[in-house]
Amino acid sequence: MPSPIAELPVTGYLDRFSHRPGERFHAKVSVRGGGKVRARLVRVISGDPNPEGPGLRFEDMSHRFDVSFQGERQPIHSGSCAVVPRAPRRPSGPCSWTALVWFTLPRQDATIIAECEESADVSLALGAEGVVATVSGAAGPVRVATGRTPAPRHWHRLWLSADPATGRVVVGMQPLDGGAASTASCTVAGLRLPAGGGRLTIAADGEVPAGAHFTGKIEAPSLHAAFHEAWPQPDAPLSPAEPTLIAGWDFSRDVPTQRILDIGPQACDGHLVNVPTRAVVGARWSGLEMCWRHAPEDYGAIHFHADDLADCGWRTSFTFDVPADLRSGAYALHLTCDAGEDWLPLYVLPPRGTATAPGAFLASTFTYQAYANHARGNADAAYRARVAAWGAYPHNADDYPAYGRSTYNRHPDNSGIAFSSRLRPILTMRPGYLTFNDARGSGLRHYPADTHLLAWLEAKGIAFDVITDEDLHEEGVALLEPYRVVMTGSHPEYHTLGTLDALAAYTRGRGRLMYLGGNGFYWRIAVTQTLPGMLELRRAEGGIRAWAAEPGEYWHQTDGAYGGLWRRNRRPPQMLAGVGFSGQGLFEGTHYRLLPAARDPKHAWIFEGVEGETFGGYGLSGGGAAGFELDRADVALGTPGGTAILARSEDPPASFVTVPEELLSHVNTVTGEPAAALKRAEIVVFDTPGGGSVFATGSITWCGSLWQDGAFQGPVSRIMENVLRRFAAP
Repeated sequence: MPSPIAELPVTGYLDRFSHRPGERFHAKVSVRGGGKVRARLVRVISGDPNPEGPGLRFEDMSHRFDVSFQGERQPIHSGSCAVVPRAPRRPSGPCSWTALVWFTLPRQDATIIAECEESADVSLALGAEGVVATVSGAAGPVRVATGRTPAPRHWHRLWLSADPATGRVVVGMQPLDGGAASTASCTVAGLRLPAGGGRLTIAADGEVPAGAHFTGKIEAPSLHAAFHEAWPQPDAPLSPAEPTLIAGWDFSRDVPTQRILDIGPQACDGHLVNVPTRAVVGARWSGLEMCWRHAPEDYGAIHFHADDLADCGWRTSFTFDVPADLRSGAYALHLTCDAGEDWLPLYVLPPRGTATAPGAFLASTFTYQAYANHARGNADAAYRARVAAWGAYPHNADDYPAYGRSTYNRHPDNSGIAFSSRLRPILTMRPGYLTFNDARGSGLRHYPADTHLLAWLEAKGIAFDVITDEDLHEEGVALLEPYRVVMTGSHPEYHTLGTLDALAAYTRGRGRLMYLGGNGFYWRIAVTQTLPGMLELRRAEGGIRAWAAEPGEYWHQTDGAYGGLWRRNRRPPQMLAGVGFSGQGLFEGTHYRLLPAARDPKHAWIFEGVEGETFGGYGLSGGGAAGFELDRADVALGTPGGTAILARSEDPPASFVTVPEELLSHVNTVTGEPAAALKRAEIVVFDTPGGGSVFATGSITWCGSLWQDGAFQGPVSRIMENVLRRFAAP
């Protein structure tokens, strides 16, 4: 079993997931032991290693790109903090360093404030002895500690006061809820304090790179030209009018940015490292406003975490210029060295403003990123045995915390991970990665699961382009307009307002959308050009959630919008796709039964060549076309009038439950239907007034059932081909 600091033999990431012909990918590669590395281009045809399925299939494109280079180990520096590169100058007299701190871990060795210069260092930190101050004396560093550990999840005023004239040093801790203060003091011979102008760090030590990262909230760190045995007003707000203020960083200002602003006279502003969480309730949160934009003084804290990770910041190892004539599609850069191999997936779009096929696959890269390196804790001996037997991707995210976790995981203090970066190795986004030890299928999700669709298109000889939802967010509906039909993958769950608006505009016009998954268009995320490669997620009230955002912390820091479900933002999935999430179970599936609308002459073409009344009770994803997460139509939630419900799943496995947003109580649902009845998938089709059309399957496992009995064949395959060829026609 790899250790907690394990690294892959060779791995890397790209500057972005997609580029067009003539554009350049920058590959950042780390080789654990150094040495020669080969990188060659492959086209990804199938990412399913199941020997009963299509297998791992690549087209060797080394004649288009094949380079060797000398690899190096590139480190990862996790942990968020704030850095002030130029600490304030101050007079030679006494000085105090202070901050409001909300502790989330009962015991941690971490730094709150550190200031480092060649002649003197000072720090205010936590340790086994409680709150610890370290200063420079004639005989070297001197520590003084309160001997008392702060109570978790309570706000405290911490301070360090020192006076070079007397050598007196005091460290203190005062709970803001009225508890007793705890202080300790000593006299230090030859006490020296920093004069200012050096580096000041908040929530980590002063080393480069920083260490001793703090996990918890910090508010109003400041420096004062004063000495305090006890802090006079522990809960007093930070104010530029305070006469002894040397510097003070007001975290309620510039919340959408990575800047911290000093309201003191010297304007010693700083910046954040590794994107800690802002727009969180602070020590003086009143509860009168739930949005940080309406009461910034209530949101003066930053939540730092020792495992925050944004851009790894690796050097570029090589570049790949996309050839002008390279067809649009799914590719990867295959890395090999003496110790191992890895793949860096990428997508090539067609030239801007053009389409090279009637249809496009819309890769759900926002969703891949939200789940990036999801540690599930299910990589047991049976799972590992299957990986080895199938020759699947050999590395599981559980084993490599160094590459950061997903928005489905939590920080060490149990707070949810609200940010995910694509500027790091993403093990879950690899051909052949197994998510589950699926008893009835392959156990694929997201990126490798979506290759079921790509391999099916290849087998059927159907031309297609590839675009991504990051491109869609940036370019809007213009990216979709050249296509007659756009296909989603199995789980297009995470979307921005821009991607939803573009898809809605496309279908309102003459665009045709095939929604080929389940639990789609569900969570609202925020992305911003000021944080390239990052997405933000607030799991606000409602929905099936891996964690719940704290009350008052439902609004994104980056765009100021209300987070959570699109349904809670009055954009239910039914408005776009006709169906929306209502039931979930284990990774297993069942079949569909045709409804009378399927035999209506208006829709009968969809089922041409399909015999019988039921279909789909097979497949590479959970053994059934209707499985894992199921969507249904609901006029009250926006399913358009005239929508035809063509088929419905039945006999849901015992593991399935109704999603919480459908429940009013343990007996009542929003619709009034029995809760058990909402555990269903529905296949729907409808036309839009502008001439567009939407076909939706309502199940995550649908594309896994394109394969039956050793080939891409069977009823699900036939239905897909009927719809796609009709939608792609002029």
